[in-house]
Amino acid sequence: MFIRSVKIPSSNGSVHEYVRIVSSVREGGKVKQKVIANLGRRDTLEAVLPLLNRFLKGEDDQTQLARQLGQEGPIEVLDASTWGPMLVARHFFDQLGLWKLLDAGRRWPKLLPEEDPDDDWVSRVLVLMANRLTRPSSEHGLAAWLESDYVCDRRGSRYVPAWKQQGRVQVDLAQLQRWYRTLDHLIVNKETIEVALYQRLRTLFDFQPDLVMYDLTSTYFEGHGPAIAKHGHSRDGKPRKVQVIVGVVMIAGWPVAHHVFAGNTRDSTTVKTVIDDLAKRFPFRRVIFVGDRGMVTESNLTLLRESDDHGFIVGMTRRRNPEAETLIDRVDETKWIDCPMGINAREKMKDPPRTRVQEVKCDREGVRVFVVDSDERREYEKRQRTKKMQRAQEALEKVQTRVAKGQLKQPEKIGAAVARAMQKHRGYRYYAWELKDGKLEICEHPVNLSREKKYEGKYLIQTDQTELTAEEAVEHYKELNEVERGFRSLKDPLGMRPIWHHSARRVKAHIFVAALSFLMERMLERALRKAGVSLSAQSALESLKTIRHVQVRVDGELRSGTTPGSWRARQVLKALKLSDHRPPTAPPDAETTM
Repeated sequence: MFIRSVKIPSSNGSVHEYVRIVSSVREGGKVKQKVIANLGRRDTLEAVLPLLNRFLKGEDDQTQLARQLGQEGPIEVLDASTWGPMLVARHFFDQLGLWKLLDAGRRWPKLLPEEDPDDDWVSRVLVLMANRLTRPSSEHGLAAWLESDYVCDRRGSRYVPAWKQQGRVQVDLAQLQRWYRTLDHLIVNKETIEVALYQRLRTLFDFQPDLVMYDLTSTYFEGHGPAIAKHGHSRDGKPRKVQVIVGVVMIAGWPVAHHVFAGNTRDSTTVKTVIDDLAKRFPFRRVIFVGDRGMVTESNLTLLRESDDHGFIVGMTRRRNPEAETLIDRVDETKWIDCPMGINAREKMKDPPRTRVQEVKCDREGVRVFVVDSDERREYEKRQRTKKMQRAQEALEKVQTRVAKGQLKQPEKIGAAVARAMQKHRGYRYYAWELKDGKLEICEHPVNLSREKKYEGKYLIQTDQTELTAEEAVEHYKELNEVERGFRSLKDPLGMRPIWHHSARRVKAHIFVAALSFLMERMLERALRKAGVSLSAQSALESLKTIRHVQVRVDGELRSGTTPGSWRARQVLKALKLSDHRPPTAPPDAETTM
């Protein structure tokens, strides 16, 4: 093994030098270099690099290194496992009061038989959450993670994979049943846990439950999936795969509840379920339901409008909606109100895009409508229209060429080919066509294209709130972006996928673990923002990987400790006010089989 430095440019143009421990290995008759460990930036390691270099050269130098470090005998490195992300996960687990909450779960009414009182299923919940947060994977992937990271239970006993075969980490299927039973314990108590966590969040962060944000996403399955996995509208772009629908409720930016629906459930039909559940479980006096246009039906609006306990701020469908077209046509170009910066604009730009709003007269009693005009949205919709028009034109020109060559002669077949091209690329929004003297003529649609350009950048918000200003309506509606971003966190960094379970209960438990991990991520983001640390949650977790738990044997004596990590990792710990980052003390060689 030897030390190697590598220069990596940062996003601001500066170049930093990083230090790695590299080993030469022979694979397939060729010598390759394998990175054993990334130690961090060179400027933070200058004091120890000479000692480390001598240590890597051999046993004699180990003895010399030991003496320079104040030791008498040689040093034998036994382990250097990643510890930082697990440390932070444990911190939030404790801050949320989950140790106490889940321990009390033994006294909750359960649908499961009584477990072994000595079985620490709560520690396994922490492990599953930390895995979703740092390296989402299947159960076999979990075993590999347990080998590379220092993951321990509440007593400090480390979890280890059951066994290895041909150098690959494997798991004993019998041992996996403990982890599946952990999911079962968790999901049967989901409603109680969510309410308790909501109360804990109120205590920690002192927010008011005035606005309830609600939106939906989907996650698909490879294969058949469980019974609730159905074909439906796919938000993942996988229409041929079965899926489930996940609705997340967020208050003040915090995920407080979620619901899992069958994959073919219509968006609008989920609203009543969510409203009834919130009224039953949560002590809300009055909430304003904020949702996207997909949840808008007359029955849902009537439900919210007629309730003394609920109000609404929801979007309005623009396309194929004569009312929306009428309302946009009522806009007075002299009555736009500029929204505060930050609602829908990038403030750091030299010439940031504007967002404007005005209220227009609505013919429905008790309903107010705001038309919003966004420069940023207009540019986006214009780019999308240009792409679609280009694709539609190319498809129509191919049909036109076939007609010109005589490959298509019958009018009904020409019409069918044009219809397919139009439908595939939404060409009917932009183009018109005519068959004249055996020639296919294509031109821009004089009405539809004009309407598309006129409505670009505009969207509508409707509400029953009489005291709400136009700017407040836009601001509250745009907070739905937090929910949408939450979905991306659930599905991508936290890895709601892949889902390999084949029972509805365990699929729901899997999603519950991902939702709890997302809550941890939001807490990390908030702590970083409050401390003025300009790192995303995922960047912070990546930097925390430089904090390692090291185990060495010095002259026959077993010793352990933790590395300080990179300067960014130390920034994160400072933001979380974590001064002691050592793992819990456990007896020597204490291990728990996965």
